[in-house]
Amino acid sequence: MGDLLSTKEVAKFLNVNEKMVYTLISDKGLPATKVTGKWLFPLDLVKQWIEAGTVNYPEPATKLPPYHGLVLIAGSNDLLLDRTISTFNTRFPDHMAMFGFTGSMGGLRALRQNLCHIASSHLISGEGDEYNFPYILKEMERMPAVVNFCMREQGILVGKNNPLDIKSVEDLANSKVTVVNRILGTGTRTLFDRELKKAGIKPEAIKGYDNVLAKHMDIGLAILEGIADAGPGIRPVANRLGLGFIPICWERFDLLITKERFFDQGVQLFLGTLKEPFFKDSAANLGGYDLSMSGRMVYSE
Repeated sequence: MGDLLSTKEVAKFLNVNEKMVYTLISDKGLPATKVTGKWLFPLDLVKQWIEAGTVNYPEPATKLPPYHGLVLIAGSNDLLLDRTISTFNTRFPDHMAMFGFTGSMGGLRALRQNLCHIASSHLISGEGDEYNFPYILKEMERMPAVVNFCMREQGILVGKNNPLDIKSVEDLANSKVTVVNRILGTGTRTLFDRELKKAGIKPEAIKGYDNVLAKHMDIGLAILEGIADAGPGIRPVANRLGLGFIPICWERFDLLITKERFFDQGVQLFLGTLKEPFFKDSAANLGGYDLSMSGRMVYSE
């Protein structure tokens, strides 16, 4: 873990008074932990928290050039998406898809800044079960096209045969359980925090809550290697690594595309792969996916 700030130091860093710091902890999710009764603030997580809440990014100095064979994808990572990108690059040698992991929120903002062709996102709303659209309406001036990539099963990854008998999010508050978490701005972290809030569990009650890793597979490997006992993640990772899995929900994982770039050749070729046999075979091999909506346009309810 990086530098830890005191309440006074984090107030100075955020340019607010110390009383406001406590409000930010309770109302806005400012990352904090208590040690010997005093609040401490991991600097790297505070910076992530600021980034996740940033709006009104300045317009980039340069824009995406006219399509010339390169499809840029940014946002949330996924095992099936990785396979799809690899297969696309093999099947269409005159085109190349490249993925930049930024988390769902980062992908949405990259799309807004015209830095990518496609953003991958699975951000669930704070209330209700709507995905992505509440964040799109907040972050973007114009509604992009939204195409479903897949439905996938989210939950809690645990050790093989679940040695600590973890049955739900509530069990993560057990002092014997050490978790590893996803970074702010990811859809998985958003869902995990929502589930903790629903269960009435404060983050500081979770041992290891502030220990964050970037990708789904990173969480799985940390559990496989015994670094942690549990962490939020998707069933395909559990299947791939032979881990236990506690289901929470099926979520919608979408591809967001600006309408100006929707008909770029590479974008259309990439979307076309969602209807090919290899896509269905890959999903079945990994497990934890539902392709009943894949390739369909999705509209706000």
